[in-house]
Amino acid sequence: MSYSHRMQRNMIKTSYFAPRGRDRMYDLGMQIGQMYLSPYDRLIGVIGDAGSGKSALIHGMFPGLELTNDDDGVNVRPLPILDVTEQHGFYTPHTYHLDIRFEMGFTQPHILAEAIMDAIELKKRVIVEHFDLIRPHLPRNADLLIGVGEQVIVTRPTMFGPEPADLVDEVHSSLRYRLMAHTAEDLCEMHMSSKLMKLCHHDDINHGFVMVFYDKAPEIDLLELERKVNEDIAKDLPITYENETHVRIGDTVHLCGGPRMHMASTGKVEGFRLCHEIIYDNQRNRYLLIGLVGEHSDERISRLRKSAKMSGMVGPFIYDASH
Repeated sequence: MSYSHRMQRNMIKTSYFAPRGRDRMYDLGMQIGQMYLSPYDRLIGVIGDAGSGKSALIHGMFPGLELTNDDDGVNVRPLPILDVTEQHGFYTPHTYHLDIRFEMGFTQPHILAEAIMDAIELKKRVIVEHFDLIRPHLPRNADLLIGVGEQVIVTRPTMFGPEPADLVDEVHSSLRYRLMAHTAEDLCEMHMSSKLMKLCHHDDINHGFVMVFYDKAPEIDLLELERKVNEDIAKDLPITYENETHVRIGDTVHLCGGPRMHMASTGKVEGFRLCHEIIYDNQRNRYLLIGLVGEHSDERISRLRKSAKMSGMVGPFIYDASH
């Protein structure tokens, strides 16, 4: 047993903010793979709804793995794992992937479960999306279980749990906040200058988003920006995937690193508020534009502003549109 595997025996649950951009999900997947994946893991269970970024996370954990449910709608047929016992030779796959929600439309669950167990018996590794749907048909839990919602939850189950069902409600109910935050973030970007956007980096907070600027605070009227975004929300503009690097909001095509991670329309964003000051992060020497969504966003903004002022993190770098 590897040192890292021994160190994880007492791990109950670890969680990370789930990034909204595809590239940041790749990076997080790579980090999770390096920190938690063991050569002895045969069954990896992934839980999360559509648009949560499961595929990007899996690509980060397993670079080069061919997913059987490609995002462009190309599905691998016949499903390779169904013939695992017939595959022989040096070039047979070591790692298999399947999306249970999709495959159950074509194959009975007990057959999929038998194929998974056959692969494990042959010392293969199997990555299963929507693992909660197949768990009742399997005699064992996953070696590593990952839930993707507003946060990415990593756990190593034992005979005492957790079971996939324990994560389902948590990740499915929280995903809407991540999608709302990403939608609001893109609406903010649409009303910012291209020059400012080139200087902008991104970070994550609970029920919100952070736009990060280095060197100096951005010159932007935050009250006006909040007003324009709320006008777009009130218009209930449709949001659709355009391509892998762009999303369409209303009639506008916008550059986006996660074009599938949005609400269906702008009107589904609830409780959007901007902090009306740029916050200075004195620990990392950066300036933060902060937006929140969901219930109680007003109170959370008030607490944030109060805390920042007490810490001296709000200062003369605030942009005043009247000057």
